Amino acid sequence: MNPDRVRGVMLGLACGDALGRPVEFQSASDIQREHGELNEMIGHGTWNQPAGTITDDTEQALCIARSLAEQQEFDPADIAERFVAWYDSGPFDIGGMTRRSLSRLQRGDSWDEAGQQVWESSPEGQNAGNGSVMRCPPLTIPYTTDWDRLTEVSRQSSQITHADPRCTEGCAILNLTIAGLLEDAATPLQDALDYVSSDAPEELVTALEPLARGDSPGTLETSGYVVHSLQTALHDGLVADSAEEAIVTAVNRGGDTDTIGAIAGAVAGARFGASQLPDRWVSAVREAEEIEELTDRLVAGM
Repeated sequence: MNPDRVRGVMLGLACGDALGRPVEFQSASDIQREHGELNEMIGHGTWNQPAGTITDDTEQALCIARSLAEQQEFDPADIAERFVAWYDSGPFDIGGMTRRSLSRLQRGDSWDEAGQQVWESSPEGQNAGNGSVMRCPPLTIPYTTDWDRLTEVSRQSSQITHADPRCTEGCAILNLTIAGLLEDAATPLQDALDYVSSDAPEELVTALEPLARGDSPGTLETSGYVVHSLQTALHDGLVADSAEEAIVTAVNRGGDTDTIGAIAGAVAGARFGASQLPDRWVSAVREAEEIEELTDRLVAGM
């Protein structure tokens, strides 16, 4: 695998997250009115944080990456413990399903019980958020060539907080697509869909199949619903002519800007490489050095 493109997965995720953080929940028209085109790391805005600040997307991705590096394997119980420790630190941004699942873990639920219980008790419309797909791309790094295992760990990583099949299979499809990109597959998204199609919910497959054919849907939604987030982020990550274009396009759509930017960034990072991310972005992300070190450890150690 190309080391630069492997590093691009997590660095792209972090850059998309940090670029989108200050305008999260704003509409595209509000972003345009205030910033023109937002293509620089800025401070304050939503969450009132300094420029380059990452959110729960990258923070949870780092939990996964640190666990993989230290445990030398995928250990969902260890990842769940790290999520709880992160939750205990008082993050400024955390999704509803993640909060409820981590609260159950605090009270003693096992890693494979908490998210299931939250999902079963949540009404439709509040049960399939994007909180697991945004954090799962680090799993592609050690398991790029083992698609059976990558599919399994992607689903299990989601189950900790997001047990809906749209979420578990969404993680698998995203990670298989990124793995395909790292292996220079000609049709990475179609390959991913073919690999899991018998298990994936029809709604998810229907939303992503046009992208796999090279079509652009007439409307791309920017809500926190996992199907919307994946469709929009995969579209922008796969069709852009550069990593910067992919992330800027995703963020300037408005809505759940940090997460859609993060997912698009992971995809674009795998396509173009870390070296193609703007230096001015990477230098603004305080965690960039750790991300590069973790990536190198995951490539070397597993």
